[in-house]
Amino acid sequence: MPRIYLAIDLGAESGRVVAGVWNGKTIRLEEIHRFPNGPVYLGDSLRWDVVRLWAEIQNGLGLAAKKYGKSIVSVGADTWGVDYVLLTRRDEMLGQPYAYRDARTNGIMEKAFKKIPRAEIFAQTGLQFMQFNTLFQLLAHKQANPDMLAAADALLLMPDFIHWALCGSRVVEFTNGTTTQCMHPLTRNWAGGLLKKFGLPAHIFPKVVPPGTRLGALRTGVAERIGLHKVNVVAPPTHDTASAVAGVPTANTGKANWAYLSSGTWSLMGVEVKKPSLSARTQELNLTNEGGLDGTYRLLKNIMGLWLVQQCKRSFDARGHKYDYGQLAQMAAKAPALRSIVNPDDARFLNPPDMPKAIQDFCRETKQPVPKTEGELVRCAYESLALKYREVLGWLEELTDNRIKVIHIVGGGSKNGILNQFTADACQRPVVAGPVEATAMGNLLVQVRASGELSSLAEMREVIRKSSDVVTCRPGKPAAWEDASARFAALRRG
Repeated sequence: MPRIYLAIDLGAESGRVVAGVWNGKTIRLEEIHRFPNGPVYLGDSLRWDVVRLWAEIQNGLGLAAKKYGKSIVSVGADTWGVDYVLLTRRDEMLGQPYAYRDARTNGIMEKAFKKIPRAEIFAQTGLQFMQFNTLFQLLAHKQANPDMLAAADALLLMPDFIHWALCGSRVVEFTNGTTTQCMHPLTRNWAGGLLKKFGLPAHIFPKVVPPGTRLGALRTGVAERIGLHKVNVVAPPTHDTASAVAGVPTANTGKANWAYLSSGTWSLMGVEVKKPSLSARTQELNLTNEGGLDGTYRLLKNIMGLWLVQQCKRSFDARGHKYDYGQLAQMAAKAPALRSIVNPDDARFLNPPDMPKAIQDFCRETKQPVPKTEGELVRCAYESLALKYREVLGWLEELTDNRIKVIHIVGGGSKNGILNQFTADACQRPVVAGPVEATAMGNLLVQVRASGELSSLAEMREVIRKSSDVVTCRPGKPAAWEDASARFAALRRG
């Protein structure tokens, strides 16, 4: 009889409960329940509605219980990084958690650097500097609401909060913990000295556990409400990118000759390495060392990603020009090639009220043709992302002293054929696109491994190759992209 594992997979746009049907050799995924997500303005602050998300998760688990009953072995959650929930000693939630795009962290990094130099923070954490990292969120929290922070007894990251709701555990899983800029990359535990220097309460940071840890059985009340027996709760790689990287179908586990690109709202591009890279050059390039499965690190760069297109679509919709993403891709394919490009990581694109206008303003200020139509705007976003991937690829090769032979694109963005081809053309490397479900597969197969049915990351990836289809894009048009790359570098310098 097949055994069933359940993944709770939350993204910035939607969440879902996914069943992994495991027959001992391959895994088949079935989406049980999908629900919308997105930050909500509460007054002037941007928050996550975690109570509604928890209600939707229970609905999904209830549907899974009705369908699969006692065949279900375990459940585990993955989400984005950095955001957190504060709990009191009596397990009461303190406030509605902030979303990472909230404006409270504007300017907070500069204040932090006056207290502790940037180089010292990097040496203690190995993390790239982004204003929404948990460290800076906590400093903003301390500045705006010190009483709330003083009342906290535990800080749980988003997936750890879900696990607490499921089984009562109060731990932080390693891969998501490394996104906080509060964890030491060599000790693999909280950077207590750094937290103390910033005056942050170190006691609220719980025990760190590795992916694959069994956290306990479902709470009795949860099991009764959803009609599910007391299955195990297992911590997968709880950072969605860590699960996605575990879900890359490479046959070269342990080698540094391939790169991954987890493509979604964010693009996370990197390599899987055995030790963190803490050099001055890594800090200069603002790359990051985030935890992976089996003690690996993900040396990577966060890139603004398909957020640019998502927010363009939102503006198009508001103006009555409603297209789906497939239609926008077709329109982009017909627009002029490599006419206008932007730096996707420019701060103006983090959360603008009008993304098309932000793109147009950038092009106008840099004396480029201003994209006007929906197709021109989306093509500008796609080509700019591909050029950013090329730049990051060069940095990764420099830092690892290895030539990367292939790029694996996983996640929802792997369905975007035009962007995949642009990436192959810009980087002059083959692109292997898929699986779309790499995050859920990584999550589920770590649960399978925790149950004793798989023994290694290489074995997990062999299962993924047997269980999924991929598409390969071959590089072309090198001259046009060489010229565009030079223009992109000039924009970055400017």
